[in-house]
Order: sequence, then structure tokens, then C-alpha cells
Amino acid sequence: MPATVIVGAQWGDEGKGKIVDLLAQESDVVCRYQGGPNAGHTVIAGGETFKFRLLPSGIISGKVSVLGAGCVVDPEVLIGEMDELEARGVSVEPLRISGNAHLIMPWHVAIDQASERRLGPLQIGTTRRGVGPAYADKAARIGIRVQDLLDAKILRQKIDVALAEKNLWLERIYGAEPFELDDVAGRYERYAQRLRPHVADTSLLVDRALRAGQRVLLEGAQGTLLDLDHGTYPFVTSSNPTAGAAATGTGIGPNRIDEVLGVAKAYVTRVGAGPFPSEMEEPFASRVRELGAEYGTVTGRERRPGWLDLVALRYAVRVNGITSLAVTKLDVLSEFDELPICVRYRLPDGNETPDFPAHQSDFHHAEPVYEVLRGWAEPIDAAEGPADLPEAARAYVEFVERELEVEISLVGTGAPRESVVAR
Repeated sequence: MPATVIVGAQWGDEGKGKIVDLLAQESDVVCRYQGGPNAGHTVIAGGETFKFRLLPSGIISGKVSVLGAGCVVDPEVLIGEMDELEARGVSVEPLRISGNAHLIMPWHVAIDQASERRLGPLQIGTTRRGVGPAYADKAARIGIRVQDLLDAKILRQKIDVALAEKNLWLERIYGAEPFELDDVAGRYERYAQRLRPHVADTSLLVDRALRAGQRVLLEGAQGTLLDLDHGTYPFVTSSNPTAGAAATGTGIGPNRIDEVLGVAKAYVTRVGAGPFPSEMEEPFASRVRELGAEYGTVTGRERRPGWLDLVALRYAVRVNGITSLAVTKLDVLSEFDELPICVRYRLPDGNETPDFPAHQSDFHHAEPVYEVLRGWAEPIDAAEGPADLPEAARAYVEFVERELEVEISLVGTGAPRESVVAR
């Protein structure tokens, strides 16, 4: 049975955790294929709110939950999440971690924080969790992997070699305190004892699940426009959230993927710095931020709200091969009489285009061209099917579907797991 990829179709924070949790009810394995603790997923189930940074969203449903080789893992953060879940009565036994995933080490966090401070007004807006430096060491082939935790001698040797360089950087470039070998090695050896039972050959695990006809969900973190290669560089993350990375990050062939479900909010937000053509003005931005609780799951930072951007969403459909869309938080728009939707960009030369600009300078200066749809000004959280939605709400969804030429299969009408209308 083929796998299904769940991918963010905007700048992240689209509500992927909720959609994964919903679909996990009918799945056997949920695998996160990239990212680290810079991504946050919020799931509301059974009246309880769960906030994850590393754990796959399927864990609260008792499904086999995989952290693939494409992830970077901060053991302290992961163990903290595991302890919190177990204290709430949720078993973490189904967690499986790829031995090929890379570890976030203390110097990665220190360098991330120091380099952002050093950039001053030119900051990228990272979450300062060490994710970028961990991926940089991975690419430089000097990273430390999860499997290194299983051999205390190898682990200590690799930490010793890394510190010889990293402490020089911290002291001489950033003016930060160095790390001690015994302290770091001791901490990570303790982490190893807790994580050892969960380390597995996750590529083989997922392959066997697919061969046995089981349903597998591949869960991405962040979103398309934060992709290292296809996002709004340099204001991007350090990995590839796009659907193509699901195969490499999990360790399966691309022909095993049959469906790509994109997740997009009925409006759009982004966190941190970077251009944002359809960004809302006040008082709309503050109102949407409050209605949608648009604050970062990991950092608590205010998100920047914008009107739905179909130019960017059309691009996401293209680069991910999205076969259907889930549109979340439609209920947040219920209080507005008019709803602008960005359908084209006006470029610096005066031309208008429905396609995402290939060059950064064009995107930075793009102006939105809107079509304005009528609002519905009534709550929709009690809707159980498409017929229960107000006519204007249905028209909004159908307009997006026509413009993108992609089926919208799910519509979110509230925060809880159950508040989804299947079309």
C-alpha cells in the first residue's frame, strides 16, 4: 500500500498536526521525515491540548511513530516530551528513532543563538534551537548521529574532536563560554540510556509496513515556503519540508508515495523576518492573530497574518505535486464582511503574474492583486458536513479549488480533532 505525505503548503503553522492526528486514526505508522525542535505541532484531542516539538503527531493515537533519518534530534527536548506524555498517561513505547538522524549538540544551540545576535538587524529569525548548525555539521560530514549514542567510547571521541573546533569558535568569534568534554559526554551518555530502546532501522520498518499493506503517513514540519531549496531564501529553514524530501528523509523510494495532501490555512501566516506580499494591515492583523491564536508553538512569537495568497499556494501545489488540499481555520474568517484573496502579483516592471516569481528581487517587491469575496459573518464550528456551511463559506472554498485546480477534501471549522468537514 502506498504512503501519503502530509505537507505544509504555506510558511508553516498550517495545522498539520491536527490533520495528521485525524488521519492517524486510520493509519498504522506515522513518520516525521525532517526538521527538529524548531517546529511545533498542536493537537487537541479528547478535550486535551498536546504540543509537540519533536514527537510525531501520531503518538497520542498509539500508532508506531517514527523520527526519520532526515530529522535532527535534541535528546533533552525529546526526553522532556516523552516524560510529559507519560505523566499524562500516554505511552511512548511506539516511538522509533532512526539511528541515522543527527543529534543537536549543546554547541549547536550556543552557535545558533550567538550568530543571530551577531547579525543584528539582518537576522534570519531562527528559533535559536540549534537546528541550522546541526544540519550544517551534517552537510560538512562532522555531525554526531543517534546511533553514536549506542557506543559510549565512540560518542566521547566524537564529542572530543568536535569540541576542539567548536570551543574555538565560541570563545574567539562569539565571545561565549566553552563546553567541557566530561560534562557533555556524561549528559549524552545518560540520554543514551533512555533513548536506546527506541533506536531502530526505521527505513526497514517503514518498508515492511508498506509491504504488509499497512497505511503510512509521512509528516513534514514547517512548510513549502520555508524549504531550503524552494522557499523564500534566505528566510527559510535548514531542511526540505517539501514532499520530495519525504522519501529521502524516511528512507523509501519515491514510487512508494501515492498521495500528497497539502495543508493550508484559509488565510496565511509567517513567523520571523522576510517578505510577505499579502500581509494584513491593522486592525485586521491583530484580530486574526487573536481569533486564530497565532502564536508560535515552540517560541510563543507572534505570527504575521496575511490574506490567502493563491500565487504562493499555486507554487506549493506545483513543487510538492499536491493531489488534494486540507484547508484549516476557515472559522477564523467568520467575523469579516469582506475577504480579499491574492490572485496575482504585480511585479516591479508593472506586469501582473499568477505564477510565483523565480527571482528573489521580484518577490521582495511584489504587490498583491486581490479579488474580494463576501464574508459569511456567522459561526461555522457546528458544521457536520458541507451543506451545513453558509453559502458564502462554501463559495470561498470553491473559489480556491477552481483557482488551484486541486480538490479541497477537508475543511477545518474549529480547533478540536472533530471540527473538520470532509468534502
